[in-house]
Formats: sequence, structure tokens, C-alpha cells
Amino acid sequence: MSDTANSSAALSAYPATSPCLKVCVLDMGAECRGCRRTIVEIGNWSRMTLDERRAVNQRIGFRGHDEKR
Repeated sequence: MSDTANSSAALSAYPATSPCLKVCVLDMGAECRGCRRTIVEIGNWSRMTLDERRAVNQRIGFRGHDEKR
């Protein structure tokens, strides 16, 4: 399997949904304390492809919101 196919398979394990928790507080590194995305990632989210969103979610370790709330 090629590196591209491997990375696509790895990304498919992550959702393309927003990790936002509505706790929008930026730390000194311009990263949100709620969802852990950077200010740039938050600003670009609506223009990102699904794979770009999945890559962000992979970086922050987001696997989806707990639907049991």
C-alpha cells in the first residue's frame, strides 16, 4: 500500500465534524483550551476539505463527541 493510501486510511478513522465544545478560550500559544485547534484552524475550518478537517482532528486526538450527554 502506498504512503498516500496509508495516510488516507489513517485519516478515515477520524471524523470530519468540528471538535468545538463552545468553550472558546485561547491560550498563549493561540490554541483553544476547549477544542485544542489553533486560531488559524478555527478560522479556516469552513473552507477545509474533509481530509484537512480529519487531519486536524487526528492531530488533536478528536474521535467524536460523546452522544450520551
